[in-house]
Formats: sequence, C-alpha cells, structure tokens
Amino acid sequence: MKLVRYLRDGAERTGAVVDGHVLDLGDTPLVELLADDTRQGDVRAQIQRADAAALPPLDPAALRAPVVPGKILCLGYNYRGHVPDGVDPTADDPDFPDVFVKTPNTLAGPADPVVVPAVATDVDYEGELAVVIGRRAHRVPLEDALDHVAGYSILDDVSDRAWQRRQSQWALGKCFDGFAPLGPHLVTPDEVGDAADLLVEVIRDGEVTVSQSTATTIFPVAYVIHYLSQVMTLQPGDVISTGTPQKLPAAQAAHRPLEAGDAVTVRIARIGELTTTFTAPPEASA
Repeated sequence: MKLVRYLRDGAERTGAVVDGHVLDLGDTPLVELLADDTRQGDVRAQIQRADAAALPPLDPAALRAPVVPGKILCLGYNYRGHVPDGVDPTADDPDFPDVFVKTPNTLAGPADPVVVPAVATDVDYEGELAVVIGRRAHRVPLEDALDHVAGYSILDDVSDRAWQRRQSQWALGKCFDGFAPLGPHLVTPDEVGDAADLLVEVIRDGEVTVSQSTATTIFPVAYVIHYLSQVMTLQPGDVISTGTPQKLPAAQAAHRPLEAGDAVTVRIARIGELTTTFTAPPEASA
C-alpha cells in the first residue's frame, strides 16, 4: 500500500493512493492504522474495491509528512565509497554505524519549501531511504527486526556543511528548521520488497548527481533497527534515515551550495520521488 497524510478542508487526513487518486481513510494517524492488523486488512479490502475514476485526484500541494516522528535517527557514511574527507574509500568497513539525530524542528512535509538561512553558507542535500517504525522496539533480535517496520519513505537530509564543520558533533549543521523533508508517502514493506535492492538517485538541475543501490549499504535496515534498539526504545512513527551514497565524481567536482530557487529530487525505486524546493528567508524576500 502507498499511504499519505494530507489536508482536506483544513484538517489532516490519512489516505491511500490509488492510481494517482486518493482514497480517504479518516483521521487516524498512519502508524496507528498500520499497527492494527484488522484495520490494515480492512484498508487493503477498501483499496481493492476502489474505483480510481470515482476518487479525487491526489493533490501534491496538500501532502504532509506521512508521520510526525518522536525521533529522527540518521546514519553517516553508510554506503560503501562514501567516506569522510581524507579517508580511503576502499578501506575496511567500520565496525559500527555512525549515528546522529535530527531534532523535531527539522521535519518538513513534501510540499514545504526549505528556507536557506541567511547564516548558512554551504547548504547541501542528501537523498536517503527512510524507515518508519511501526511497533515498539526494545532490544530487538536481529532476526525479528524487520517485523517492526511500518513502511518506507524518502528523507532529504539537508545539511549546512559550514556549520557541520565547526565542531565534532554535527547537530548544528543538520538541525536548521525544516532541514528534514519527508515523504511524499509511506510505502508498506509488502510493496517495497527487499529494501537492500533499491536504486537511490538524486537529480539536481536536470542532472543525476547520485546513483547507487542500497545493496551497497554497510549496515542494512534489519541490523540498524537491532543496533539502535539496544540503546533506546524505538516507538511507532520514529524514523531512521539510512544514509546517502557518495555523489558522482562530476557532481562532486562541480559542488555548488544550494540557494533560493534551487530544487532537488530524490528518487528511490519502488518508493517514489521527493522534490524539495529551496527559498530565501522571509525577511530577504520582503
């Protein structure tokens, strides 16, 4: 199933995408719906019976982030070939994931433009597969980890490299308001299939700047859930963003910070596309 949160008559609703149209499922949050097997079965039956032609078209401008996570946990350098400056990209894999957080103020919906702050001088994008937790996970065995996944989405881990480089901790460079666009929908695991076999691409200015399969991740989804749950309890709606591949050589050589008017599209096979537009701060626009 491909599920969304969207605005209808000023209120947030849950919907299922049916051939480009939206089947309204009420106001129950997505993770609550997916945690209930009976209700989930009812939704599947509704989708099967639905006539797309009789449904309203999906309005991308009405979409909201599919979940509001209590925690956004992110991985650094989780794709082979993507390493810190000065590190040999052919070196051995790290022993443990490199984990950081994005704070709640960073969450943005798929239709929300991201403001380029006046103090941010080197804003960059990172297209990532996002895992949405569907049931409480505490000290989860590796073999059971995927049972805790509600679905998958796309996250653009927007970052300001200048602020990120100011200190050993990345928080300030990662946590400007709106620096975590999420969406446009949540896709259930049965429709995604093997999350370790998805092509991740990023398109900027009409050019593919990133293209690499999740098959090249160092720490797969199941291990990451298992690992994180040893430390903290993962709750329904929490998001784990699984890292970005290295940019292609031409894109690296032509690096240009994001600025107002730019747009970046993250495309992940069997998940969809998330396009983020960037805008100037309101005072600059005024």
